[in-house]
Amino acid sequence: MTLLLHPTYFPNIATMAALVRYKVIWETCDNYQKQTYRNRCYICTDQGKHMLNLPIKHVGGEQGRQKYRDVLLDNSYAWQRQHWRTLQTAYRTSPFFEFYEDDFAPLFSRPHTHLLDFNLQTIEIMCNGLQITVPEQRTTTFSKNPPSQGSTKDLRHLVNAKAQLQFPMEAYTQVFGDRHGFLSNLSCLDLLFNEGPNTLGYLKSVNLPFWDA
Repeated sequence: MTLLLHPTYFPNIATMAALVRYKVIWETCDNYQKQTYRNRCYICTDQGKHMLNLPIKHVGGEQGRQKYRDVLLDNSYAWQRQHWRTLQTAYRTSPFFEFYEDDFAPLFSRPHTHLLDFNLQTIEIMCNGLQITVPEQRTTTFSKNPPSQGSTKDLRHLVNAKAQLQFPMEAYTQVFGDRHGFLSNLSCLDLLFNEGPNTLGYLKSVNLPFWDA
């Protein structure tokens, strides 16, 4: 089966569970939309569930809408330093943060311009950490209702950050689990830093009952 997915910022567990099992085509020809995982992800800190938000340069006036691939990151704000410090504070006591730290640190120390390209880089490093093939195929045109082609499945709705996916997820040990209980479907970073080499097996075991929007 082939899945049509949006590239997101450090994808959540649901998206990564789909990615590790099937071939993926990245949707790169759509319009940018707010309130999605395109520019946000969720982790667990000592304060509970926490959003890391990527600032972007908004286009106003008649232009209004812009293609996802054209969206620029707003580097007038020191978001890289803030995001990396937040990740360090949240996960420095997790079992595997130090093991992966050197792989992720460069993302937050070199300049980036386009949101889409940056997101694809976060996914590439995540896949490398899991030792799986990085999906490279991208769409060349946009279709709101793409026709069924063989076994291709449209899962672009997973990008919607406001939709709360309801599906069973086995609890794993989280750094602040004793304070906040188990927080499900966070960014796969949370799973990776806490479970390390067990992450891939966990993702393959996740039940995926969210095929339909």
